[in-house]
Amino acid sequence: MIRARVVCGPAMMLLLMASLGVSRSAAGEQLDRGVVAIAQSDGSVYVGWRLLKSDPKDAGFEMWRREGDQPAQRLNSKPITDSTNFVDRTAVKGRAYSYAVAVPMKTTTDVTLRLMPLTYVATLAAANDAAYVSIPLQGKYVAQKATVADLDGDGALDYIIKQPNFNSDPYQRPGYWKKSEDTYKIEAYRHDGKFLWRYDMGWAIEEGIWYSPIVVYDLDGDGKAEIYTKAGEDDPRDPDGRVTTGPEYLIKLNGMTGKVEKRIDWPSRDGIDDYNHQSRNFLAVAYLDGKKPSLIVERGTYTLIKILAYDSDFNLLWKWESSGAYKDYSSQGSHGFHAADVDGDGCDELVIGSACLDHDGKPLWNTRRGHPDAIYVADIDPDRPGLEVFFGLERARKSGAVCMADARTGEIIWENPEPTKHVHGQGMCADIDAKYPGMESHSHERDSDTWWLYSAKGQRLRDKPEGSRAVWWDATAQKALIAGDRDGGRLVKYRGTTVGKIEGNVICIADCLGDWREEILTCLPDELRIYTTMILATTRQTCLLQNRQYRTGVAVETMGYFYPPQLGFIETGD
Repeated sequence: MIRARVVCGPAMMLLLMASLGVSRSAAGEQLDRGVVAIAQSDGSVYVGWRLLKSDPKDAGFEMWRREGDQPAQRLNSKPITDSTNFVDRTAVKGRAYSYAVAVPMKTTTDVTLRLMPLTYVATLAAANDAAYVSIPLQGKYVAQKATVADLDGDGALDYIIKQPNFNSDPYQRPGYWKKSEDTYKIEAYRHDGKFLWRYDMGWAIEEGIWYSPIVVYDLDGDGKAEIYTKAGEDDPRDPDGRVTTGPEYLIKLNGMTGKVEKRIDWPSRDGIDDYNHQSRNFLAVAYLDGKKPSLIVERGTYTLIKILAYDSDFNLLWKWESSGAYKDYSSQGSHGFHAADVDGDGCDELVIGSACLDHDGKPLWNTRRGHPDAIYVADIDPDRPGLEVFFGLERARKSGAVCMADARTGEIIWENPEPTKHVHGQGMCADIDAKYPGMESHSHERDSDTWWLYSAKGQRLRDKPEGSRAVWWDATAQKALIAGDRDGGRLVKYRGTTVGKIEGNVICIADCLGDWREEILTCLPDELRIYTTMILATTRQTCLLQNRQYRTGVAVETMGYFYPPQLGFIETGD
């Protein structure tokens, strides 16, 4: 296996290196080149890096290698323009190298003066196996959620987790709600594996995803991400372990220290009398004005829904709830949150489930079809203008529980004709079949062998996908599926071959290293792994994190259901 850890001294191994330059993305984030280098079994070295939005359209890259203190050596005879990866076939197995990627500058030709310090060491333990960076954790536990963000402003993405992997669901059916065994801890690790801090959420936050929303984002624009989460005080648990009383807060943690910097009240329990319903809490990030990120706070899913929008200083921008004139918006909430510019005005709207709020907090549309388990917002059908929404609706219906809607209007475009009892789970929306234009959408019936896979045009496909989580992994436009995605397993192409292997519980998907292909974050006891591809691509694309909708989608992978991020069709706010 490829393993990466902090360099503590000399080592005759492959050295990874952060590259030159940073770029402020459409999502306001500073990113370096994200260089990753992987030793192959034959001694060659695969190197991948980011294409940034600030790069010229015709940018050509130079690949430089340095051994020890020797002068840097350029490896390519002409600039690399067709991809953002390279294979060093002149490397000698067992030697230590550093790699840097540079865009040739007219002002200087001495690239050795611009090489940055070495940060990682990687070793190949098994030929033809998966490549991953390993971050050692602080004990024998498995993380439940994870995300990436730059905590210290150096352009490299750091890692934030929530542990342990224990979940108590507030639903009162036997077997769902379980008394918390411990308290959740949020932990931060630098990109080089250094442990930064741990924040204990305390007994006021039950051990369940609906009680403990987290987002990590640079809202205040200082180049360093903050952590936003829900908090309480002391130990307000009832004798049976439920938290039904006591103060509730929205707090901001310093990304470098984990210390609480700000605190305001969380949306109250008032008007939501049932424990199951009042205990559903969400956080999200949206560019409501098209320029600056705002924090979205939500309480409620199945009945009353309360949503508040704040700026980085916790000043209230607007608030809305599904009462009064908007009572029919109650029960339309989902198990996640999607911020997307659905109407092309340059500002993010909030797809909260079977309904959508405009960027100013006013209702935009409502399908009135009830709570969806599966929901994705993307350019599903490239032949239609704008974005679409795919739904897998939970409640029993005579038809139309699996459907696609226009994201601008909520108008249903196609739907399944069969009756359903309980369409369940995160579902999938991804281009996995090159035979059909656009994305394929998948959902299934709970406790049943019934499933649906539709083309973008609403044609039902016959072959069942092996997994519900999809990632860009090989050199094609079609994503690979994670087969056995709860505990890791194979990466497979739909009706195709195996293209990779992973181990551990999949807890995040994001383009956080190397070129435009995505990384898969998994967790095993005492270890966070960041799996990355070793397949040479023949195309290049701007780092996906510089797409605003994709970036905010990565931010909300730490709460609610796991919905892999989608690219936004309309690029704004650059």
